[in-house]
Amino acid sequence: MTFDHQGLLFRRDRQFHEVARERLRSALRENAHTVLAVDDRRAAEVTAGLEPAERSRVHVTDPGRLYDAPGRALAALHRLAFAHDPAPVVVVAEPPLPSGASMEFREWMRLESVLCTALAPMRLRLLCAHDDRGLAPRVRAAIRATHPVLVGPDGPAANPGYLGTEAFGSRPAEPEPLPVTGPVHRLDIGMSLPRLRRELTALGAAVGLSESRVDSLVVAVNELAANVLEHGAGKGTVSVWRAPGRWVCDVFDEGGGLADPLTGYRPADTMRPRGYGLWITRQTCDFLEICGDADGSLVRLHFLDP
Repeated sequence: MTFDHQGLLFRRDRQFHEVARERLRSALRENAHTVLAVDDRRAAEVTAGLEPAERSRVHVTDPGRLYDAPGRALAALHRLAFAHDPAPVVVVAEPPLPSGASMEFREWMRLESVLCTALAPMRLRLLCAHDDRGLAPRVRAAIRATHPVLVGPDGPAANPGYLGTEAFGSRPAEPEPLPVTGPVHRLDIGMSLPRLRRELTALGAAVGLSESRVDSLVVAVNELAANVLEHGAGKGTVSVWRAPGRWVCDVFDEGGGLADPLTGYRPADTMRPRGYGLWITRQTCDFLEICGDADGSLVRLHFLDP
């Protein structure tokens, strides 16, 4: 068994209940570690149809904990598979479909698109369930493009519309515009990373960030600045500013070599010069965008307000 990524678009609650229960029971029969990550109402309805002995072996969790942020969600799935290896892991979940900013929707869909690559050797089966009632056409199309198998009335079947990483693999020239609601603080990326870390720590404290948020900012920027110095142009800038509902940090590399917007969504490989720092960085912020062209690469970090 290796990673299996399936999607379910359902129009009736009963359809979801039946598919979810069958998936959970099948997992329990093979002694798999079984996780149900759906909202409280759906979780209660699904588990109510299980036998008490079955119910006690299903680990029910809030989907917001599993899907905290795209980078952290990928790391959580990775940890689940490693923690229970060699036993298989089966997850039935409702991934988020943000209805607001298209950036957030796109990054969640990028995560879905890369799972088959990122988790390929893992003994993990993931069923992503979505209520199809009222879904916008672009959302439905994105779900179909990012799941290699779809569960229909006759069970799972190969999805001819699956695009995988090609679905959201193009790099935009620049990030979506965000209102700036305060001063923009700029720092230069020089040869001294310790100095940059000290400057960022002082800046974070001065603008009122919590200690944990300052730590996350410093770790993320340090990884990106190291990439600029080691693999990029060797110089760039860091800009920290306030936008509605979040702090934003732009790390600009005067070289344009960071061309893959999916970098960091794959497990860290220390044999590759790029990717390891971005793997860490995606876990320290809430959203990360990679933009640019031949004139430079921009990585934008979003730290959402609690």
